[in-house]
Amino acid sequence: MRLNDLKDNAGARKSRLRIGRGIGSGVGKTGGRGGKGQTARAGVALGGFEGGQMPLHRRLPKRGFKKWARKDFNELSLGALQRAVDGGKFKAGQEVDAAALVAAGVLRRAKDGVRLLGGGTLKAKLALTVDHATASAKAAVEKAGGTIKIIAKKVLPADEAKRQKSAAKKAKAAKKPAAEKSEE
Repeated sequence: MRLNDLKDNAGARKSRLRIGRGIGSGVGKTGGRGGKGQTARAGVALGGFEGGQMPLHRRLPKRGFKKWARKDFNELSLGALQRAVDGGKFKAGQEVDAAALVAAGVLRRAKDGVRLLGGGTLKAKLALTVDHATASAKAAVEKAGGTIKIIAKKVLPADEAKRQKSAAKKAKAAKKPAAEKSEE
């Protein structure tokens, strides 16, 4: 093999289509822009316009909800944690948090925290610090002799005030029907 023999694989380089170069090219005359009128001009956006009829995307109902500041958690199963212990990445009784999991190579990056799932079995005794844990995962960790600490969510004072106001309103609404029944 020589340097002058090197070339791309067949089909790797494709020459661009030259438009507006005669009828034999297949894209002559109007050059791929269709016939006359509004759509032949630049800057036209007729995307969902249906001649004044209610467009399809507005006739169909809205569905679902997208949380504005949704957090992205790493999901970690008990089985993956046990494999890390078996691989010598963690010792029994060791404290394990997101930073330790990243350092051990169990997780690629910390993201917004760790959510512990109950898939698999855990035999090692570990002191885990996670953001969320399923009920089955908590039970399995405690059964193995380990401890699990859930990181408390940060609640803004304004959100706490709203929550208390809402709880007071619900309590008042719950008392009201009982008072009305006693009057009758």
